Amino acid sequence: MKAYNGKSVYKGIAMGNVVVMKDRALPIKRYRIQEIEAEIARVDEAGKKAKFQLQNLYDKALKKVGETNAAIFEIHQMMLEDDDYLESIQNMIRTEQVNAEYAIAVTGDNFSEMFANMEDDYMRARAADVKDVSNRLVKILQGREDVDFFSIEPSIVVADDISPSETVQMDKEKILAFVTVHGSANSHTAILARMMNIPALVGVPVDLQEIHTGMEAVVDGFQGKVIFEPSKEICEQIQKKLQEEKEKAQLLQTLKGKETITLNGKRIRLFANIANVGDVGYALENDAEGIGLFRSEFLYLGRTSFPTEEEQFQVYKQVVQMMGGKKVIIRTLDIGADKQVDYFNLGQEDNPAMGYRAIRICLKEPEIFKTQLRALLRAAVFGNLSIMYPMIISLEEVQQIYKIVKEVQRELDRVQIPYKIPEQGIMIETPAAVMISDELAEMVDFFSIGTNDLTQYTLAVDRQNEKLDDFYNPHHKAILKMIQVVVDNAHKCGKWAGICGELGADLELTETFVKMGVDELSVAPSMVLKVRKRIREVEG
Repeated sequence: MKAYNGKSVYKGIAMGNVVVMKDRALPIKRYRIQEIEAEIARVDEAGKKAKFQLQNLYDKALKKVGETNAAIFEIHQMMLEDDDYLESIQNMIRTEQVNAEYAIAVTGDNFSEMFANMEDDYMRARAADVKDVSNRLVKILQGREDVDFFSIEPSIVVADDISPSETVQMDKEKILAFVTVHGSANSHTAILARMMNIPALVGVPVDLQEIHTGMEAVVDGFQGKVIFEPSKEICEQIQKKLQEEKEKAQLLQTLKGKETITLNGKRIRLFANIANVGDVGYALENDAEGIGLFRSEFLYLGRTSFPTEEEQFQVYKQVVQMMGGKKVIIRTLDIGADKQVDYFNLGQEDNPAMGYRAIRICLKEPEIFKTQLRALLRAAVFGNLSIMYPMIISLEEVQQIYKIVKEVQRELDRVQIPYKIPEQGIMIETPAAVMISDELAEMVDFFSIGTNDLTQYTLAVDRQNEKLDDFYNPHHKAILKMIQVVVDNAHKCGKWAGICGELGADLELTETFVKMGVDELSVAPSMVLKVRKRIREVEG
């Protein structure tokens, strides 16, 4: 039995078998080989195994996510049969007498760079595909296996770290808990764990070489502890805790259908934060009154090319229809920072949190933005949809956004496609936006305060840096004063103001937010009933 402590991301209990995601970045060494044909045969064998893996992934993805999203695995299979790609690998092995892993990695880099520099959008998107294919071959040659999250039993995932793009591809029904060696408690992966209502620990000092898939483990998010190969006594204690948590959850169920209203009659709108269509079920199951934040960027993650207008339209339409007239606030794409997407070709930045991200990408590359806006305006016809723009720092940005929206209107008018101009609001997540919120309130329909980034930018603390977790203090007086300023400025203009950041679910501050006059709280689905219970206990 081995026990480790970490930082708890979501306070819950889990017990089950472990699935280990080994380090995915083993160094690729170059060495001289003697048997050239034997080395080429290794490439051939790896290719056959890769095709088998990809066909399995395609078959499973077809059932889970549909033909459009499964098609990427067919593209990867075709790349494994590309003569130019294969001949380049073989030629390097023959002429330089180098090992297969090195030849594949170099060829992958060369082809990826070649595709990235092409003018055709489709071909540029293939840059990420050829990199993925090369990585798969190298992993097979190195004896490393991918975790198949479609077919595993419900498990506790243990990894060095997990990126948002990896998280979004996981089958949530198969994840009991996350345990990572690295990662910040304030990262987007941590946010997703809270949204998925699963226990998660980060900063756990476990040696992944000592942990293997199939081991039993327990995760206690309340104590911030994971125990591998627990004793019978520990398992009995955990079973008792699981039963207690189940009983608490059953008590919360009695709040379904109840009003989110304070003791003296003040109503607060209580919405849910989600990342995809599959999360709508969690929101409805927990009796959310609407969707306060649909993270549309997750449509762009876990794939190798931009989602089309039609793909986006179908997703947005499905969400608003499923919510049956309840408000659905969709945030335009917030790519950048820790949510990196290869086919965007954003490049490396010294400080990505303050770099080329979110609305800045949309305004610099309006065609990407227009595709999303067309889909949103079309979907607005089918339900109560609102649009929210992230990372605003100036009045000029809002003016530029509205100009682009007008252009999209004209495009849709020209082809006679039905659309609707929905409510449009902005996220307040920079100190600049706070300071000019009185003027911004005159231009937009609502404010939603993103406390995660507002905290990081105000305190000059990178929320992805695990060394700074102790300095990341969302309860800081400066943050609370900023929230009050934003709410007051919104109300002066007759607009509403909500909170969609993680702070909205902080039960220690619920009463404070009510007294500040916050109109809406949007939280992880798992927190909706807990926050409703707290609101119903406080004076307005």
